[in-house]
Amino acid sequence: MEKTWRWFGPNDKITLPMLRQIGVEGIVTALHHIPNGEIWPTEEIEKIKSLIASHGMRWSVVESLPVSESIKYGGPDRDELIEKYKVSLANLGKAGVKTVCYNFMPVLDWARTDLESPNPDGTTNLYFNRAEFAYFDIHILRRPGAEADWDSRTLERMERLAATMTPEKENSLVENIVIKTQGFVNGNFSEGELNPVEKFRELLKLYDGIDKDTLRANLKYFLEAIMPVCREYGVNMCVHPDDPPMPVFGLPRIVTCDEDIEWFLNAVPDEHNGLTFCAGSLSAGAHNDVPALARKYASRTWFVHLRSCEVLPDGDFREASHLGGRADIISLVRTFETVKPGLPMRVDHARQMLGDEKMGYNAGYSFHGRMLALGQVEGIMATVAREIQENRI
Repeated sequence: MEKTWRWFGPNDKITLPMLRQIGVEGIVTALHHIPNGEIWPTEEIEKIKSLIASHGMRWSVVESLPVSESIKYGGPDRDELIEKYKVSLANLGKAGVKTVCYNFMPVLDWARTDLESPNPDGTTNLYFNRAEFAYFDIHILRRPGAEADWDSRTLERMERLAATMTPEKENSLVENIVIKTQGFVNGNFSEGELNPVEKFRELLKLYDGIDKDTLRANLKYFLEAIMPVCREYGVNMCVHPDDPPMPVFGLPRIVTCDEDIEWFLNAVPDEHNGLTFCAGSLSAGAHNDVPALARKYASRTWFVHLRSCEVLPDGDFREASHLGGRADIISLVRTFETVKPGLPMRVDHARQMLGDEKMGYNAGYSFHGRMLALGQVEGIMATVAREIQENRI
């Protein structure tokens, strides 16, 4: 696999020279300065591509070319937005940037309740607490009918939590769920948002009446519209699984499990319609056998995110070491290196350590933690390469 790294552009505190020194081969990035729904101009694509190449690496993957909310819920300007998306895809393809990671998650991209959950060794990890998430849903967001979407055990835990809640803790939940995990990835929210909860409510209203079948139909409509451009320019689209892999805030999720993946791949059976195999997102669901999913869908995978989660008894999950958790990254590397070698891979989120927490990095995207994870995965890759060379797998 190609060793890639998510880089947030020229303003990223982790610089391209730093990445070249730690063995990164390809860069995963986007034109973060272009507003959602606008065309990515050829000159802007070439500028970033040339900057990366000047440091001895290539622009391997776009993550992400955002899919506007209106495309997801089927708004009146959907076709206009899709036409702009097609122009951006053509411009990327002509520039030789041919792998595009995207998601079809309504409103919320990925969700955690604690961005610095402490570990015994002094590092911190990302953590998802169901009771805290339910508290945000019911008591802060005050979504109508929210209680009916939560199981009794979670509601019991939430009531105990409510007895200890303070305004400071509530503000922290809003920051972690709405701002710090969303502002740098999906464009719906930004740092300094004056009333993020009210804005969140307004976005949720856009999906009134949108169920799983409707969202699936809208994904199919989008993919069928862009596939001719993908075929013409050799661009591979790879949808990111939903994170966490379950419905949230009454919104449907449609890339959460084996059945979901099989559905969207069969709905548009074009080789350019593929999967971003995010082991972390998939392993956050106890219902997913991640190594089995890799074996089943490796041939339709265009991009790999290697990280791992540990699911706890009450349904909470924490992001684990890249050598731990339930994803079984060793097995995943064996699968992808034997079935589809050469895929771009990034280690995705990692622990904060050795002063990462003081640097203001985007949530989940530490330097030292990801560098350690890359070294661990590089060791796995070298071992698997030896196994293949010696015909042991």
